[in-house]
Amino acid sequence: MSLLLFFCTAFAFVLRIGFSSELMNLFVSYTIEAGAFYEKLHFGTYAVLLLVPVALFSRPFLLQGDEIGKFRALVRYSALLLALVVFMFVTGRAGSSVLLIDTYLVTGAAGLIMLAQSPDARRLLGDVTLGLLILSAVIGTVEALTQQRIMPYNAVELVFRPVGLSDHPLALGATCATAVGFVALTRWRVWIRVACIAVLFIGAAASGARMALVVTVIEIFALILLVPWPRLSPRHQRQAKLFVVLATAGGGAVLTAVLLAAGLLSRFTSTLFDENFFVRVSIYDVFNYVSFQQVMFGMDGAELVRIVQQKLHMPTIESAQVVLVLLFGLPLALLFAWLVIAMLWRMLRYAQPAAWIGVAATLAAALSNNTLSSKTPIVMMMIVLVLAYNSNGIKPAPDKPA
Repeated sequence: MSLLLFFCTAFAFVLRIGFSSELMNLFVSYTIEAGAFYEKLHFGTYAVLLLVPVALFSRPFLLQGDEIGKFRALVRYSALLLALVVFMFVTGRAGSSVLLIDTYLVTGAAGLIMLAQSPDARRLLGDVTLGLLILSAVIGTVEALTQQRIMPYNAVELVFRPVGLSDHPLALGATCATAVGFVALTRWRVWIRVACIAVLFIGAAASGARMALVVTVIEIFALILLVPWPRLSPRHQRQAKLFVVLATAGGGAVLTAVLLAAGLLSRFTSTLFDENFFVRVSIYDVFNYVSFQQVMFGMDGAELVRIVQQKLHMPTIESAQVVLVLLFGLPLALLFAWLVIAMLWRMLRYAQPAAWIGVAATLAAALSNNTLSSKTPIVMMMIVLVLAYNSNGIKPAPDKPA
């Protein structure tokens, strides 16, 4: 039964992460305005949610030490989020609840399924997830080099940008940044880990996501400098890290020259403060066109899009903060943010430094655009990877005083 559950979980995760929105639209009206409510939820979301009772009640599983606290935190997070979904339905904003279910409720479900697995199974699921993200980076790089899409993508862009297995070029860059930190936590051979990080770096560059590439570069050096090397003495550790930093800088310079020659860094030859940057700043002007009541209690998503397109002349809302505040209302948006941050903080307890670096890189890349207010598997990926490679970091819960 445990082996069957593992394969079902792996299938559900691969389906949610690797089956893009454009592929979903071939079967149902997933991101199209028309269509029933049930069509707005990803096939992978259904698969993960249906697996929760199977994982929790089909056979006994053992939780030890801090795993118990993590399990309780995920149950509490999922219950409160489900209550928020019900509230959105009751108040006539069922459309806004799709984001909560497809991005955040599925995250809690995936976390519970992970904890119901053995530590070895969790690690293997993490390896599967990383393998999918590395494959996405490879596909994106091939798309960039050939200027031909392998996966469907119907958005019209002024400059060709690859998407790999993700929904958008920015999502490809963010997933590459996510994977780098966690590759360092695998048990793969050192040369394989180095090669995978190089592939992810190239994928981030190919995506044209400038913030994600900058974050990835910082992330790589942070992994070298901040992650301890326990087999070396402090003195030898400093010497080894200095050598690796210099070697990485030199290799990175050569790789950057190659990427420039291949045309993969064309979007980086201009300033960061271009039209896209000012779009992300100008989006805050939307508050000039909404009422105080709408800010406090939320508004209809279609009305928000209409204001942005007609008043600000922008095709999309490139700010998760703006979307969440105006969809849910400021008090609910703050409650929602607290739920997500508290859950993520609890999952990172006792995690290794590389996991913290990976999560920080993901959030830095995602908060520069509307990733966290879109139907995306990135939040679920983070939790799956944190729990996958935190098995050896689990520490016994402190004894209660008599």
